[in-house]
Amino acid sequence: MALIEIDNLSVQFETPDGLVTAVNDIRFSLDRGRTLGIVGESGSGKSQTVLAMMGLLASNGRATGQAFFDGQDLLALPDRALNKIRGNRVAMIFQDPMTSLNPYLTVERQMTEVLELHQGMTRQQARMRSVQALDAVKIPEAARRLTMYPHELSGGMRQRVMIAMALLCEPDVLIADEPTTALDVTVQAQIIALMRDLQRDFGTAIVMITHDLGVVAGLCDEVMVLYGGRVMEQGSAESIFYQPTHPYTVGLLGAVPRIEQGEHALVAIPGSPPNMARLPPGCPFSERCTLAEPRCVNERPALSGVPDHPGLLRACHKAPAEVQRHAQGVIA
Repeated sequence: MALIEIDNLSVQFETPDGLVTAVNDIRFSLDRGRTLGIVGESGSGKSQTVLAMMGLLASNGRATGQAFFDGQDLLALPDRALNKIRGNRVAMIFQDPMTSLNPYLTVERQMTEVLELHQGMTRQQARMRSVQALDAVKIPEAARRLTMYPHELSGGMRQRVMIAMALLCEPDVLIADEPTTALDVTVQAQIIALMRDLQRDFGTAIVMITHDLGVVAGLCDEVMVLYGGRVMEQGSAESIFYQPTHPYTVGLLGAVPRIEQGEHALVAIPGSPPNMARLPPGCPFSERCTLAEPRCVNERPALSGVPDHPGLLRACHKAPAEVQRHAQGVIA
């Protein structure tokens, strides 16, 4: 059995506009030492998928389905049991380290608290382990940094502290929600290299949430493309990047800047992401898809396998070959 097995996961929110389904019927599995990338535009349901797994939805949210971790359904566990897993066996790097770290506590107190709670260490033992963790994420003068407050660190340093905190207990699963957002490209490359090294050293399974396909290419084994809370395409990173079979995936790849692009303009996806409270009855991408036909607007395509593409799933009425011909004119 895979380390993580997500089956029929859906997330709904009660809002003044009515019931909003942010995530609809998500399924995936993840083995030890592997990385899954969840990609899509803002509002596509990426973060809500993992927040539901972690039991961290907003008070007006409700998750249904099953989210198995090492044979235990996280959605069915009481808070006391879930707290023993969160931060210990399953850890999460949140999107903004400035708001995720407590501004009133030193880095040392925030790190040692994790070890005292989950590992039963003394304060001195926890401090020594914290220094080792900061060293592991390449923070210079680690012992001195422990005494600092979050606002005294740069954005890259704060993100490294978040990664160190997440890895203190050597978790089986690391969930990273946009870990390189707002960081310059040099620091981004360092963070990705760091996560790759840590995965190699600890055999950690990683769920990487991002809209940056460059990050996905550098780290992920499998990719799940979300739009409107639904899976548009899912498969190996190689197949998604080199043989995309869904128009939305093609649009995302076409919008990635490339050095060889020269003076050619980026190929933007027309229109805006859908209103999640009023999704079209058919494919959620139909309103923006250049290949859409009446059937796409009125009939929702099922997520199904693709002949000659083992392990690839897609939700599109168009034939894969037709989408790939279209991709040749979009992806240089």
